[in-house]
Amino acid sequence: MVNVTYGQLSAGSTDGSLVMNPLGTDIIATVGGTPSAFDPGDVAFVLACAALIIFMLPGLGYLYSGLARRKNALSLLFITMVALAITSFQWFFIGYSLVFSETGGTFLGDGLNVGFRGVLERPVPESNGKLPEIVFAMYQMCFACLVPAVLLGAAAERSRMLPAMIFIFCWTTLVYDPLAHWVWSVNGWAYKWGVLDYAGGVPVEIASGTGGLAYSYFIGKRRGYGTEMIVFKPSNVSQLVLGTVLLWVGWLGFNGGSCFAASLKAALAIFNTNLAGSVGGITWLIMDFRLERKWSVVGFCTGAIAGLVAITPAAGFVGAPASALIGLVSAAVSNLCTRLKNTMRVDDPMDIFAVHALAGIVGVIMTGLFAQSSVAANDGFSQIDGGWLDHNWVQLGKQVAWACVGLSWTFVVTYAIMFVINLIPGCKFRATMEAEIVGMDEVELGEYVADYAYHERDLEGNYHPEGRDPDECDRNGNDGERGRERDDYDKPSSRTRMRTRVADAVGSSPVPPSLMGRGSHSRSRSRTRALEVRETDDGLEMAERPRGRGLQPQALPDRHVARAVHDVQEETTGSEQSQETVESKSRLA
Repeated sequence: MVNVTYGQLSAGSTDGSLVMNPLGTDIIATVGGTPSAFDPGDVAFVLACAALIIFMLPGLGYLYSGLARRKNALSLLFITMVALAITSFQWFFIGYSLVFSETGGTFLGDGLNVGFRGVLERPVPESNGKLPEIVFAMYQMCFACLVPAVLLGAAAERSRMLPAMIFIFCWTTLVYDPLAHWVWSVNGWAYKWGVLDYAGGVPVEIASGTGGLAYSYFIGKRRGYGTEMIVFKPSNVSQLVLGTVLLWVGWLGFNGGSCFAASLKAALAIFNTNLAGSVGGITWLIMDFRLERKWSVVGFCTGAIAGLVAITPAAGFVGAPASALIGLVSAAVSNLCTRLKNTMRVDDPMDIFAVHALAGIVGVIMTGLFAQSSVAANDGFSQIDGGWLDHNWVQLGKQVAWACVGLSWTFVVTYAIMFVINLIPGCKFRATMEAEIVGMDEVELGEYVADYAYHERDLEGNYHPEGRDPDECDRNGNDGERGRERDDYDKPSSRTRMRTRVADAVGSSPVPPSLMGRGSHSRSRSRTRALEVRETDDGLEMAERPRGRGLQPQALPDRHVARAVHDVQEETTGSEQSQETVESKSRLA
């Protein structure tokens, strides 16, 4: 039975023993005969910070979905939310015990707290005894949930969901948990060695960025990478901004709560976090403007995230001027290194390695330069030797070594995990070429980020029920006068975009005839013409498929895939130009 009550502990007037005043508001828990007092304000502050971190998960999903093409947007939102659920279970089942068990070793924790056994009222030494263990465990769980979600931005547009889900559990257990134990547990070797990593420069930022790099290498480049097919702008910049805002707000709780108390140090950490993100956004904005001569919303958001990443290992150890410098340097380095992926011959769609791993490395190293013992002591109990500003010259070497250990461990173990999972039947990471053409949303989820993503897919043109004049149909094929939507859709610019999409999808890498079918949507619209790709002596051509031809036995269920493939032919006579867009239905094997 847990012995918990409310009151106030104070020292006795004569012998110094603890005396409890029942009129106090502290949470008094007695563990092993020794009473401990927890400030409800500190508990509420840390729990509120944990809730802010949870908001970072959908924020990350919105950021990634806004950057991706619309046919893949929902899959990225999906995988970030699934990462929250899977990692929460992993943390409850084994993760917390591997990281923070009281009897753990220098390399990894043990099974003392498997299934959250005994995780409740014990004062946690990692928080200087200011938090009960259940509050500390909840807060640290939010950290663990975020890291694999950041990493899986590397899965954009070409990775299947099932192996990614298995990967989340395995990666958190074998990569994140050891790194977190090494530097945050009082038993970890990096903690005992004196490494300074305030809120996760290596376990969170470098691990997610390097893991994303390994993920990108393993699954390979997207179809058409290096050609104009992949040169596209974000599908929804407003979602990108929304995601950045949620991440920014969550980061204040991410770094502020890592003091484990509502203290001056927490206030300074929150200020440093906001300042570094602001300077990073401005830096990236200016660097992009010098090239494009336009102000980039995407550039500002990316630079802000780079600054927030870099301040993570330093927020509670450095002053405000150093945090501004960290934001500036990290954004400049990440901006210049976004082109590094071309040299490395890797397709990193979200620039996870440049923005997270490299900015994290900058933050870890600059912590060794600008950390101050006076700043760390603002919580009333932390004692560090500081960095170069405190003439502790060896600290920089420790920080560099810590970054190298984290980068190496993460890359090797991540690649090994993917190699093993990929051998499991039905768990191939890489999606098929046809699935990339159709989009991961439709193939993997059967749902779309918005209804326009169905009516205006990357491979879809105007839908006209057979026998009707296109001018008498609205954009969705309904009867009625042509409205403003239809007029906008028929603008020359729209037709040009559609020709490009069709050329990309069919001309560059044609869908084999064996994969063409009617699909459930085609059957629900009986007057829709079904076409197929045929090989002739003159090349590929689209032709109407005879009615009644059955589907291939290996075809996927109707609810998964129903695609429209278009053949746009253009004939020019003088200054007049005519175009014909024919809608067809295809399905994937």
